[in-house]
Amino acid sequence: MFDDVTNVALRSALDGLAMRQRTTADNIANIQTPHFLAGKVQFEDALRQAVSDGDTAEVGGATGSIARSIEPTREDGNNVNLDEETLTAQKTQMSYSLMLRAVDDQFGVLKTSISG
Repeated sequence: MFDDVTNVALRSALDGLAMRQRTTADNIANIQTPHFLAGKVQFEDALRQAVSDGDTAEVGGATGSIARSIEPTREDGNNVNLDEETLTAQKTQMSYSLMLRAVDDQFGVLKTSISG
């Protein structure tokens, strides 16, 4: 029940979103650090491909990766854009809330089926 593709995909998505939130916080914390390059988290494409293949082990192994941004830098060599990071943080929070709602709904279905 808890290791079906849907539940594993939800857990992987939550892990990827948590990684993105930590990376965004790190980017914001280093906005004044000379030569700091913003990190960008990618996990959606790997997760999407794993889910379409339907292999639970592959879905569970679809982890995020952090790449340094190649966006242009300011004079101090830093390329953190506060507007972009704030928007990313908000979108990530909304996505995380949506995934938590999906997990909650999964448990609601289980509770209903058990209690009748």
